[in-house]
Amino acid sequence: MCAIFGLIDYNHTLNAKQREKLLRVLSEECEERGTDATGYAFNHNGKLTIYKRPYAAHKVHLRLHDDSNVIMGHTRMATQGNKLDNRNNHPFPGTVNGTHFALAHNGVLHNDVRLRKQMSLPNTPVKTDSYIAVQLLEQQKTLDIQSISEMAELVEGSFVFTVMDEHNNVYFVKGDNPLALYHYETCGLYVYASTEAILDRALTRLGIISIEHQKINTSCGDILKIDSTGAMEQGMFDTTNLMMYDYRYFRRDWWNVPESCESEPQDVKQLKDFASSIGIAREDIDLLLSYGYFVEEIEEMLYQPGVIEEALCEILNECAYDYCGEF
Repeated sequence: MCAIFGLIDYNHTLNAKQREKLLRVLSEECEERGTDATGYAFNHNGKLTIYKRPYAAHKVHLRLHDDSNVIMGHTRMATQGNKLDNRNNHPFPGTVNGTHFALAHNGVLHNDVRLRKQMSLPNTPVKTDSYIAVQLLEQQKTLDIQSISEMAELVEGSFVFTVMDEHNNVYFVKGDNPLALYHYETCGLYVYASTEAILDRALTRLGIISIEHQKINTSCGDILKIDSTGAMEQGMFDTTNLMMYDYRYFRRDWWNVPESCESEPQDVKQLKDFASSIGIAREDIDLLLSYGYFVEEIEEMLYQPGVIEEALCEILNECAYDYCGEF
C-alpha cells in the first residue's frame, strides 16, 4: 500500500511556504497508506530535484523555492527493496533522450524480473518492482503520452503512475488503483492524492474544501498530461496485460464462495482492506480462504508479487475444469 499526492500551481498563486504547508498536510494524510518512506520531485532553476527519505511523512521537512510550483509526492509502504537503501524509495529518476524525469507508483507489478530479461534491460541495484517502469521509459526516444502508453501496456499488476519531467509536465497513468484529482480553476491549481478521502481530509484541514473546484474523473486505461500552463491532454493505453490477473469476471458460483458479511472476523476485514489497496479483489481473498489458506499465509503472499496470482490461477483452473466436467 502506497500513496501518491502533489500539486500543480500553474498560475503561481501560492508562495513557497503555502505550497509547503499544503504538501505537509497532504503527505500526513497519506500516511494511512504507508510510513516507510516519503519522497518528492520538483524543479528548481530548470533542474529536476528528487528529495526522499526513509521516514514517515510527518518526519520529512520539505523546503521549496518560489519557482518550484509543481511538486510530485509519494508515501511508501515497502513490499520490495529495503527502505533504508534510498534508491528503493520513490520517486525514481530517469532520462529519456536527455530529458530528465521522475516516476512514482502506487501498486504492485508482477512481471518486472521477466520484463528485464525479455527486453534485455540492464541489472539495477534498485530492488523495487516499480523501477521497471523507469527502465522501460528510458528505452524510448521521447517522453510523451505515446511512450508512456507503451510502458503501461507492458507491465502487469496494479498501478497508478505519476511521471514528472524537467519542464513541469505531469503525466497521470490510471490503472486499476485509485486516483483523486481536483482542479481549482479560479486559483490556477490542481491538487491530487490516491483517494478522495485523503484529499478531502487534507483540504478540510487547510480550510479550502469549500472553495469551488472540479473533480477530474479518470478511468482505468486513461493517461492525462497537465503541462506547466495547466493545459490538459488526454490519451489511453490498452489494459489487456493489466486485466490478465483480474479474476472477477469468472462466475462466482463456480467456486461457491460465500458473500462477505458484516460478522466476518476483524483480521479478515483488515486483510481484505490491505489486499484491495494493492489491487487484489476482496472476492479473491474469499476464494483463497475458502480453499483452506490461513489469514497469516495470505498476508505473507501479498508481499510476494505474483504468488497470489499463481495460487488463484491454480484454483480457478481447477474450478473451470470441474465446472466444464459437469457437461
